[in-house]
Amino acid sequence: MQNVHILIVDDEPLARAALANLLTGRGDVRHFDLASDAVEALSRLMTASYDLVLLDINIGELSGMELLQRLHSLGNPAPSVIFVTAHEEFAMAALCNHAVDYVLKPFSESRMNEAISVALKRSEGERAVKLLQALPHLQRMIQRQPERIAIKTNGRILFIKPEEVLSVHAEGNYVLLQGEAGTHLLRESISTMAEKLEPYGFIRIHRSVLVNSCYVVEVQPHTTGDYCLRVRGGKEFRVTRSYKTNLKALATSWIGTDGFLEL
Repeated sequence: MQNVHILIVDDEPLARAALANLLTGRGDVRHFDLASDAVEALSRLMTASYDLVLLDINIGELSGMELLQRLHSLGNPAPSVIFVTAHEEFAMAALCNHAVDYVLKPFSESRMNEAISVALKRSEGERAVKLLQALPHLQRMIQRQPERIAIKTNGRILFIKPEEVLSVHAEGNYVLLQGEAGTHLLRESISTMAEKLEPYGFIRIHRSVLVNSCYVVEVQPHTTGDYCLRVRGGKEFRVTRSYKTNLKALATSWIGTDGFLEL
């Protein structure tokens, strides 16, 4: 596709500038416009035709999701959309569940260029279908942001983000929440914690251990039938055979791994 028209929608001046500089170096981009919020973006989208929108999620009072809904209501051909976001958990959910591409901030030029090239190859019909599929799920994600966990510790209620917790360990009648910023000891069972934390990506790898899947970087098998799970920073956990099937939740797609986990 040549002579591409692109709209950048981001409320951060530095992000807009970085994307503008990148597009300037592409030979297939004829023109691009900038918008600092969804209202300005919607005005441009109503008066001009774009092949691609580079869209942040949190862009003021009118969110990026609401912008897409209003765009669809106009009945015009849907452009390709790349979500450009600093929220990893939101971006991964968008990509894995509905194949809407994203680039995580801070982004590299190679990653951004790759995403743009792939998005521009989609036909007009494919863009419309993917956008319609994505809207309901992403709207639900927006509505439940920010995700926080309320825990009772030291006689007070503390609110923490799920991504702040690396692992959970059973300690008798208590559980220990371990994070990069510290630990929290709670009077709760590991089974109850497993049930409550599953929606946030925690998997049980041992009868007394839960691990936050967003920290996992590597899994290695042992001759005993157990597995070694390594997280960011190098810490390792033992995955017992009884819980190895839970490793399937670590990825949406397993490529070239037939028989590796024997799932």
